[in-house]
Amino acid sequence: MTFSTPGMTSQHVAALEPIENYLQAHITGDAEYMRKAFHPDARIISFREGKLHALTLDEFSARFQGQPAADEAQRKRYITHFDVTGNAGTAKVVLEYPEVTFTDYMTLLEIDGVWKIANKTFSAAPPKK
Repeated sequence: MTFSTPGMTSQHVAALEPIENYLQAHITGDAEYMRKAFHPDARIISFREGKLHALTLDEFSARFQGQPAADEAQRKRYITHFDVTGNAGTAKVVLEYPEVTFTDYMTLLEIDGVWKIANKTFSAAPPKK
């Protein structure tokens, strides 16, 4: 999956790479894509059922077992927002699945010339009918 808009610079393209790896992890079920996407110290955070949930990259990656989800053909994923300034950026990614829609807010950071997702905060909601 490649995302581009007029006026994108090579910096924008580089900053999108971790988002593309993140999406490939969901498409393929391959945890290695998650490890490529996220900084090792990143946290994946949500607030559900009255509780704060925070996962490490290892905990989150363990959910990917190396094969696509059984309903992969019914899943849609897209980027609705992308912004980069200097060595920092944000992306909003929507994952529409048959049973749930996730909205992910990613913070991106360029560290030693390599872009990574520094953190992910997300919301889960029933799918729109």
